[in-house]
Parts: sequence; structure tokens; C-alpha cells
Amino acid sequence: MKILAVVLLSVGGSTVMGVLGGLMFRSIPHRLNDIVLGFAAGIMLAASVLGLIAPAFEIEADAFMLPLAGTFAGAAAISLLDRIVPHLHRIAGLDTETHRSNGSISKTLLFVTAIALHKIPEGLATGVSFGTGDMGDVITVAGSISLQNIPEAVVIVTPLFAIGVAPRRVLCISFAIALISIVSVLTGCALTAVFSGIMPFMLAAAGGAMLYVISDEMIPETHSHGYEKPSTFALISGLLLVIVMQRLLQGFGS
Repeated sequence: MKILAVVLLSVGGSTVMGVLGGLMFRSIPHRLNDIVLGFAAGIMLAASVLGLIAPAFEIEADAFMLPLAGTFAGAAAISLLDRIVPHLHRIAGLDTETHRSNGSISKTLLFVTAIALHKIPEGLATGVSFGTGDMGDVITVAGSISLQNIPEAVVIVTPLFAIGVAPRRVLCISFAIALISIVSVLTGCALTAVFSGIMPFMLAAAGGAMLYVISDEMIPETHSHGYEKPSTFALISGLLLVIVMQRLLQGFGS
């Protein structure tokens, strides 16, 4: 229970910390925006493969069908959500250098909904990671998600300001998103208990969902403003950070 409480505080608090950092800077240049998103993508990539998909294959050592099906099912689920919620960069107007202010309530709600929905697979992945039975995997996934939450939250502040959201409301939004992350973690934990017989599927599905977000959303966003090289090196840096972190945690709690 103690480790769960720490994970919940870390995953939820990191989003609020990131937004507070974004409020300090207000306007973030595209170059920095793409670098921090690339770094976050690298962290998520490592966490999804090392902390979720690989353990799923280790559990199901003699049969690959459940992990394979889970990975594709998780990606397909987020792909279906993408048909409902437009991409973040299209809503936020990040694909132009000059952001046009838009105070439309519907646009603001749509943007917030898109951010929140992208937090659900991350929270579920963190909760489901408890199903591996290895606290090293839990810390790898939870720590990675928390680390990438900070830069990801920093860069959402600028588009929120661009559509006319006041600083106090931005902070309230961050608490709401943090709450969604926490509920998603708890839901993931509950799923591991209810569906323990198909744990490889659940782990792989969580990893597949994260892989889809990385490939379909984060990487294209970081490559859309001419800063693909620094964002690529940032992605590699985030990936290596998690690999090193996992090596240091190897065998912890197993």
C-alpha cells in the first residue's frame, strides 16, 4: 500500500509540477517544445517496452499469442479514441508559429478532453505494471510516466493560454488531469486483480496503447516544426535514461 501511495502521488503530482513550471515561462518556443516532447516520448517508449511489453512476454514464455494480441488491442483501442478526439496539435494550433487566441468554450473543453484521454493509457499502464509482481518493473513504469509527465505538462500551458484560459483555471485543469491519472492508476490495479488470468494480455495492451500515442501523436508533433534532429536526440536521451534507471533497479523487490 505504501508503494501504491507513492506511485499515486508521483504520477498525479508530476502533472501539477509541470504545469507550475509552464506557468513560470508562459510562452515556450517551438524548439524547446519539441525537445521536451521528444524527451518525454523517449521515456514513454522505454517504459512501454521494458516495463510492460517485455514482462508480458516473460510471463507467457511458452506462448506469444496473448502478449501479441494485447499489444495490438491496446494500440487499436487508442486508435479508436483518435477518431473521437482530434490530435492535440490540431486543437492547440501548435502547427503554426503564431498562435491565434480563441476563447471558445467548446474548443477549450475539446483540448482539455484530448489531454485527459491521453493520460488514461499512461495511468492504466502504471496500475497494470503491479501485475508483474516485480517492484522494479513498477518503479520503472511509474517513474518513467512521472518523469515524462513534467515536460509534457509544461508544453500544454502555452496552447491553453493561446485559447484564452486564465492561469488560475490552467492550474485547476492540471489538478483535474492529475485526478484522472490517479483514477486510471487505481483502475489498472483493479484490472490486475480481476483479470489476473490474462495478465500478459493486460500488460501488453497497456504497452501497445502507449506505443500508439508515441508514434501517432508525440513523434509527428516533434518533427513538424523543423527541429526533428534535436528532438530525436532528446528522444534517445529519454530512452537511455530509463534503460539506465531500470538497470539500477534490477532485481529490486523481486
